[in-house]
Amino acid sequence: MGFFGTYLFNGHRWTAHHPAEQPIIPEPWLLVDIHDSDIATITYRPPGSGSGVAYLGDTPRTYFENPDASAPTDAAREAAGLGAWWAHQHGRSSGTEREAKEADLAAYLAEDLNPADIDLDHDDDDDDDDEDLDDAEVFVEVKTARFLAALDLPVPDDLPR
Repeated sequence: MGFFGTYLFNGHRWTAHHPAEQPIIPEPWLLVDIHDSDIATITYRPPGSGSGVAYLGDTPRTYFENPDASAPTDAAREAAGLGAWWAHQHGRSSGTEREAKEADLAAYLAEDLNPADIDLDHDDDDDDDDEDLDDAEVFVEVKTARFLAALDLPVPDDLPR
């Protein structure tokens, strides 16, 4: 069994949160919902130019191999939205700083993959590939901790660092 956890950042600190409930607190806030070490759903307000929802690890459409599992993902749009969220949260007004942060955050975000492009039959005889994987490529909770650090936020105590 993988890691599960839902955390709400209220602009100042993290609290545990119920995964099925949208926050009813003043903006800005950020909600992280980690599902089975494979998907982290990042919901953020205000959304800026993004939709307000981004994914780390896999998108639901890719993970469940179902186009109805989530709306199509546009990682560049969400990176821009999260960059605006970061700028708002940290009182940054420089477009150059925000653009640099967007580029940094984009590296963490998942995009929809075509199921035909996913290699589910990786060769068990080639253990060198597994040894070369970074923990953040295997465990979305590790990637989430690094993503939150890139947002210049504290990391919830439950997440590995």
